[in-house]
Amino acid sequence: MQIAALGVLLLLYVATVVHALHPIVIKGNKLFDSVTKNQFFIKGVAYQPRDGHVVRKDNFIADPLADASACARDASLMQKLGMNVVRVYEVDPSKDHDQCMKSFADAGIYLLLDIATPKFSINRKSPEYDTRLYEAYRKTVDAFSKYDNMLAFIAGNEVTNDKTNTQASAYVKAAIRDMKKYIKSTKKRYIPIGYASNDDEFIRDAIKDYFVCGEEDEQADFFGVNMYEWCGDSSYEKSGYKDRTKEFESYHRPVFLSEYGCNLVTPREFSDVEVLYGSQMTDVWSGGVVYEWTQENNNYGLVKIANGKAELMQDYTNLQKALAKASPKGVNMDAYNDQRQAPQCPEHTQNWKAATTLPPTPSSGACSCMRDTLSCTASDQVSNTVTSGGGHSNSSVLGDQIDVLCGMVTCDDISGDGEKGHYGAFSFCSGTEKLSWLYNLYMEKNKGGRCEFNGNAEVTTPKRKDVKTCADIQANVDSTNDGSSGDSKSAAVSWLQPSSFISWGLLMTGVMVLTGR
Repeated sequence: MQIAALGVLLLLYVATVVHALHPIVIKGNKLFDSVTKNQFFIKGVAYQPRDGHVVRKDNFIADPLADASACARDASLMQKLGMNVVRVYEVDPSKDHDQCMKSFADAGIYLLLDIATPKFSINRKSPEYDTRLYEAYRKTVDAFSKYDNMLAFIAGNEVTNDKTNTQASAYVKAAIRDMKKYIKSTKKRYIPIGYASNDDEFIRDAIKDYFVCGEEDEQADFFGVNMYEWCGDSSYEKSGYKDRTKEFESYHRPVFLSEYGCNLVTPREFSDVEVLYGSQMTDVWSGGVVYEWTQENNNYGLVKIANGKAELMQDYTNLQKALAKASPKGVNMDAYNDQRQAPQCPEHTQNWKAATTLPPTPSSGACSCMRDTLSCTASDQVSNTVTSGGGHSNSSVLGDQIDVLCGMVTCDDISGDGEKGHYGAFSFCSGTEKLSWLYNLYMEKNKGGRCEFNGNAEVTTPKRKDVKTCADIQANVDSTNDGSSGDSKSAAVSWLQPSSFISWGLLMTGVMVLTGR
């Protein structure tokens, strides 16, 4: 009986291993299944329902990965469609995502997740990367790193979208640098993080190199392109796919279509799918993400949701047929040893002006230290006017006060310049902390003045005097340690270590043979 019971338990265990998704790893410019060693091609769909039962509330689009019933319904349909990846643009990290992530895992689907949202993102027109964003990004990473089917994070989506705002890319790249360090130092397995760009003709060449150039710990792990060049009855040559492929042929990081599916001609036939997963593109591209799952006002939907039920549209049927014919031929990870060099960082031109010197890592400790040295600070009257979004751009009082004071005293210590690569010691602090710095600076310059500013400032007693040391306080890696990093994993090959139960299962070679794995 004991032997029989043990046998049953072993079979149950094997079933668990069989259905677990293997972590995906990056080697060179390709993605691989870490266990089978087969090359992995993304067959994905964008998933961010906005109408019907999902509505915008408090600057959040309702989290699609917190709706268990919808996930179960959609994961099954995506599996039948032939998908293995779902891209989600916005989540609420405070919610429970276990059931949704399980539904997608059971359907063999990985998650590609944007960590920047409309509420927490870098503004391309007036870019800042502050403590508020740093904490928000870490919360999202914390919430999803535990899932085996977590494929990768995207730190920004079309932040720089033309030649007028290229300096914003320096701030996004700084976020990539910091999240790479955070993941390596605090998580059991490394999860890649990269960037998704638009396809602007004036900046496409510079931006693809910018995000993967420079120091290893600053490079994006992958690069996505939102590309809508293939419309209707087109071809590899006519669409522009051939030109884009040639531009990436020596790229040393994985690149994929982070969005595709032009809808200028409907219903969409998806004739580009055969080419995307064919021999002309698979040596360069790692697949793509179709835009998008649900039918919205922009008319890109594969399914229409009504009363909790999904109606399949013609686009769904056409894509299903196209994907059924797609059988990309990859390479084996162990046999792949293509050594490629990172590109040189693009120089400043008329169209590209992002600095290679990146903003510092936001440190709430440095900001608190700075504020503790001040004798004139922003009052509650200012704090109470700041919206939940944070930052002085969301408060007319904050913005007006800072603009006025910057005409009276230097703002170098609280400002940043993503073009010149100059960043003040407290450029990442909150709007009220920056305003407090300026109030105090003004009072030091005008000894006879009063710390009042129409009630927006108040006299405080400094708790310390060593303001010069405040800028040296580094951000904690996590909330439980002192900022010291743990063991670092090599970024040259971004290994996503299998979970412990899979690792243990791999040692049971006899069992693995029996299951045909």
